[in-house]
Amino acid sequence: MTSPVVFLVDVDNTLLDNDRVAADLKRYLEREVGHERQERYWAIFEDLRAELGYADYLGALQRYRIEYPRDPNVLAVSAFLVDYPFANRLYPGALDVLERLRAWGPTVILSDGDVVFQPRKIQRSGLGEAVDGILIYIHKERELDDVEARYPAERYVLVDDKLRVLTAVKQAWGSRVTTVFPRQGHYARDPRALAGYPPADVDIARIGDLLDHDLRSLLAAATRGVTPAARGDG
Repeated sequence: MTSPVVFLVDVDNTLLDNDRVAADLKRYLEREVGHERQERYWAIFEDLRAELGYADYLGALQRYRIEYPRDPNVLAVSAFLVDYPFANRLYPGALDVLERLRAWGPTVILSDGDVVFQPRKIQRSGLGEAVDGILIYIHKERELDDVEARYPAERYVLVDDKLRVLTAVKQAWGSRVTTVFPRQGHYARDPRALAGYPPADVDIARIGDLLDHDLRSLLAAATRGVTPAARGDG
């Protein structure tokens, strides 16, 4: 059944302050394994992100373990990640926004990430119970046909902290999608990550600001969007 509108909402630095999670992990690593090995973990993490296209904290820990097979603190770091209190890192108003969106139409988490840690984060934060569905891809902007098949809709509203992703989806769906850009997290504040991309349909300072918008204004904002790109143009 096709819905009049479906809301697609990112997780990291959109609903949840992932920069603070990373900062907490950095401090924990500094304490447990020391400065040099803490820096080595993040170097592995960045190499793996470049390879995979998404953040993989546990995957980086596995690779770290290969380099330091006798480091007993690896198990403690693993427990820190798996048991982290993600609900404490939700942005103010995040759950209220999801509740408002669900009153207007099906609301779905649309995220990139690995198949273990990212679902764990979504469930432990309470986000899983606050939405109608969860989609986690390697590159979500490349899987829009699957998104449409699972949640068919006349219109979409996409909320994401990465202008690159918002632009890619806008090019694919045109005026069928309203792109919403919360300026939260390091990507949203990095001039290099913003350079070369047009503005989103709706620009907000923080996720809670969506509570100041009504459905009509959100849908109307999409009409100034770009023309959809031809299928298969990458």
